[in-house]
Amino acid sequence: MKTIQQWLSEYGESHQNHTNKTIHWICVPSIFFSIVGLLYCIKLPLVISGVQLNVAMLVLALVTVYYITLSKTLWIGLLLFAVFCLWLCSLIEQANFIQLWLFCLIVFVVAWIGQFYGHKVEGKKPSFLKDIQFLMIGPAWLMSFIYKKLGIAI
Repeated sequence: MKTIQQWLSEYGESHQNHTNKTIHWICVPSIFFSIVGLLYCIKLPLVISGVQLNVAMLVLALVTVYYITLSKTLWIGLLLFAVFCLWLCSLIEQANFIQLWLFCLIVFVVAWIGQFYGHKVEGKKPSFLKDIQFLMIGPAWLMSFIYKKLGIAI
């Protein structure tokens, strides 16, 4: 199994262009959020302490385990972002100005268009076309920059 440093280095090889990196700072979290939101819409017939469980909660638990296997610290930031996404989904759902699934579908499509445009500018194919696991590494790659700024070891 590759180390987190190997994953991040390999991911970074196709993310050198400033425009592409900037697009990734917007689109990767947006895609992560939109997937969480789409899964959040799938409710489970189980309520714990007044909270109705949904598929997003279960999937994020598994995603967190994956990140724990990669890094003893990075997973914490990714978990905090995941919880933030769940909270944001809850707010959007409660506001009832637009259906959560529709909002997330629009965000998902627009963000992927942005991603592919960024890679066109970069001149390199997205990493996930080489290995599907890179879809999980994108958020970790961004979080690693936040950790570096904060002086936290990965």
